[in-house]
Amino acid sequence: MSELLRTPLYAAHVRLNARLVPFAGYAMPVQYTSIREEHEAVRERAGLFDVSHMGQLHLSGPRANEALESLVSCEIDSLGIDRARYGLLLNETGGCVDDVMVTREAEHALFLCVNASNVKKVREWIESRVGPDVVVEDRSLETALLALQGPAAASILTRLGVAKSDLPKRFRVARLVLAGSPVLVSATGYTGAPGFELYLPGPEAEALFDAILEAGSVDGILPAGLGARDTLRLEAALPLYGHELDESTSPFEAGLGRFVKPLDRGFIGAAALRARGHDSADEAKGASGSGLERCLVGFEMTGRGIARADYEIIHEGQVVGRVTSGAPSPTLGKSIGLGYVPPALCEIGQRLSIRIRSKDVAAEVVERPFLRTREKKSTSR
Repeated sequence: MSELLRTPLYAAHVRLNARLVPFAGYAMPVQYTSIREEHEAVRERAGLFDVSHMGQLHLSGPRANEALESLVSCEIDSLGIDRARYGLLLNETGGCVDDVMVTREAEHALFLCVNASNVKKVREWIESRVGPDVVVEDRSLETALLALQGPAAASILTRLGVAKSDLPKRFRVARLVLAGSPVLVSATGYTGAPGFELYLPGPEAEALFDAILEAGSVDGILPAGLGARDTLRLEAALPLYGHELDESTSPFEAGLGRFVKPLDRGFIGAAALRARGHDSADEAKGASGSGLERCLVGFEMTGRGIARADYEIIHEGQVVGRVTSGAPSPTLGKSIGLGYVPPALCEIGQRLSIRIRSKDVAAEVVERPFLRTREKKSTSR
């Protein structure tokens, strides 16, 4: 087994007594105090995550925009400079190679934040599909990425010497100096809470991490790990690659049709989606009118039990699907989950069961996201 990689914040995690676990080839903090405490800090105040394991792929050159337009499901031509947009890379059969956040830094310079487990795959996939006049750079190992999430996030950053008016609006980026470091501040996140993601050179990350924790101490900020990140994103019903998304899953099955541009644009995977009977209005029509073979639903447990990934979903005694993600919701005080079922079982209020240790426990399909906040769009993880 190869040695685990360390993010630029590894020493800080050790100093803060984080519980470190292997994740996507890295030693990552799963928690510092408890998942519940860190989760509640993000919902009520602020939490600070190290997400430097995420991949950073940069594309540049006179044909960079055109090339990326043909590779990603979201529109690139209309993406302004210093703006970010969520999209999906699809394979030739319409399945998800990865879900990504695309940011335009300049007229012919863009970068993709990709899932940590997919960096090599996505880099090679892109390189094999763009011409020699598009430069693809993998800056993953030299870039640190912090996520400051929660209602106090903006106030905390202003204590580091920037005006609130300088902070970017949702899905925009700004170049700022924080605690003496040049930082690309992106108003994005993966928690369903307001906040920012901060890109900066790796060697400067620990100083900024400490400065943010100090500036946020009056608000009750906590460093937060992967455990809270997962329960937060689940409450917001945000997909996780390898759970809700994979190379056999179409964006329409996953309920992500709003992030797919018209299928006549000719991007990779579009022809396969049309052959499957999908169109860009599928999400508006609902699962029952779209020709889908399955659809992603959110459910809450009405019986006593906790749904976990890979548990079977039952209807009238028959296995009809599997749970993709599940956990107790600290905010809602109930167990929730996501999973794929046939379209006929996707309606809100549909009663199902989850098979937990050979016992079928009652559940019910509910609206997504489970937690209604203003932060409803996804980002790549």
